Amino acid sequence: MSDLPELQQDAITTVREFFAALEMNIIDEALDLADPGIVWKNTSLPDVRGLDRVGWVLKQLQSPRFGFRADIHHIAADGDNVVLTERTDYLRFGPVEIAFWVCGTFELKDGRIILWHDHFSWENFLRGSIMGVVRAILPR
Repeated sequence: MSDLPELQQDAITTVREFFAALEMNIIDEALDLADPGIVWKNTSLPDVRGLDRVGWVLKQLQSPRFGFRADIHHIAADGDNVVLTERTDYLRFGPVEIAFWVCGTFELKDGRIILWHDHFSWENFLRGSIMGVVRAILPR
């Protein structure tokens, strides 16, 4: 069990605040919403385990060359422990912004995110990458 106090807010609020902090590039605030034992899973990629490792990965995106934002289309909770999201994530690398569909499952323990499991299609990611490159090189 974690030594951190339980967060006193509903699970949907925690997940929304997590994404807001990521979008504003305040990674430490996002990590404050996570359990020290967090596991971050992405489709067919290796799991990232533990707050230090998840934090390290997220902090790599703090460079001005990179960016992240998400449009949450649907969000639902099953009690206080599971939140499901359907969203479009946007990853920016310099002038190229990649948009792709993501379904996320968040499990919470004592109000903090213990599992962040994102499911996405590599085909959709590739399509978003191609469109991002085209938008970056063609004049508007």
